[in-house]
Amino acid sequence: MKTNSFPELPNLTIHELIDLYGQLILELKNRGAIRSRNVIGDLGESLAIEFYNSTPGLPKLQAVPPSTRNVDALSRNGDRYSIKATTGKTTGVFYGLPSNNSMEIPTQKFEFVIIVRFEKNYKIKGIYEISWEQFLKYKHWHSRMKAWNLFINREVIEASKRVFES
Repeated sequence: MKTNSFPELPNLTIHELIDLYGQLILELKNRGAIRSRNVIGDLGESLAIEFYNSTPGLPKLQAVPPSTRNVDALSRNGDRYSIKATTGKTTGVFYGLPSNNSMEIPTQKFEFVIIVRFEKNYKIKGIYEISWEQFLKYKHWHSRMKAWNLFINREVIEASKRVFES
C-alpha cells in the first residue's frame, strides 16, 4: 500500500524534486540530524541516539566527532557504541580489525553495535543492539572492502537486544 503525505510530489518536475531534496538535506544538517555525506548512516546515528536518550531504561548516549574510528556514541558510563544503519540486509563495514585470514586476536573497538534498519521509505523498521562478543561471532568478511560487516539475518536479530521494532 502506497501512502503519500505530500500529494503534490507527483506533480513536481525532476528539477523541482532535486531542489526540494537539496533543501531537505540542508535542513537536516542545520538541525544536526546529518553531519556528513553519508545520509543513511548519519540519520541512523541521530535517530538511534535520540531513541536511546528518550527511552527510560536505555543508556543515555552522546555523539562523538564524525572522524572517530569505529565509535559513533558514548554512554554516560563510558561504553562505546558503533551505530550502523541500513535499508538492506548488510551493514556498512567495520575497519581496523585483523583481516579474514589473520590469526591475530582483534583489539576490542567498542562495547556494543546498534543496528538501525530502515524500510525502503526510510521509516525505522527496527533498532537492535549486540555486544562486542556477538559482533565477533556474527561478523562477515567483505572481500571487496577488505573489512568486516554484519549480515542482518534471523540469527542476528534473535540474538540481539530488540530495542525497537515497528
